[in-house]
Amino acid sequence: MSVRVGLGYDLHRLVPGRPLVLGGVEIPFERGEDGHSDGDALLHAITDALLGAAALGDIGEFFPPDDPRWKGADSRELLRAAWDAVRARGWRLENLDCVVALQRPKFLPHRERARESIAAVLGVEVDRVFVKAKTGEGLGPVGEGDAVEAWASALISAEAPV
Repeated sequence: MSVRVGLGYDLHRLVPGRPLVLGGVEIPFERGEDGHSDGDALLHAITDALLGAAALGDIGEFFPPDDPRWKGADSRELLRAAWDAVRARGWRLENLDCVVALQRPKFLPHRERARESIAAVLGVEVDRVFVKAKTGEGLGPVGEGDAVEAWASALISAEAPV
């Protein structure tokens, strides 16, 4: 059996006039992520973690930000397409462990819906997905409320990867 770990990271500036979307869940707030797609930093980090674990590239290679097809794209669809490519090579998800750094709004009230959303996109049990929340403790762009960061660690396995 082969086992691999992937690490993903994303950072987006928070700007007025955009929805705040994390883990495929829209969170009520006066600002949202600035990005070519819907800007879901959590799903972008997960996508990179899965692609990296399978050595298939990264989100920018799969969905180039200068390609107009991905303008305003739903990051759930991007994650689904990347996950399909990973699974096509025989990989299975063992678990995802993620961190969202956001000063406000508080992420904790939305965590379970985000876990359920991520698990649904990947077609796995919700207990394979966990998301922790941190603040920036008043430091840097996250702590000043100007950005959101996300990290994801993915553990995948395969009997005989393709």
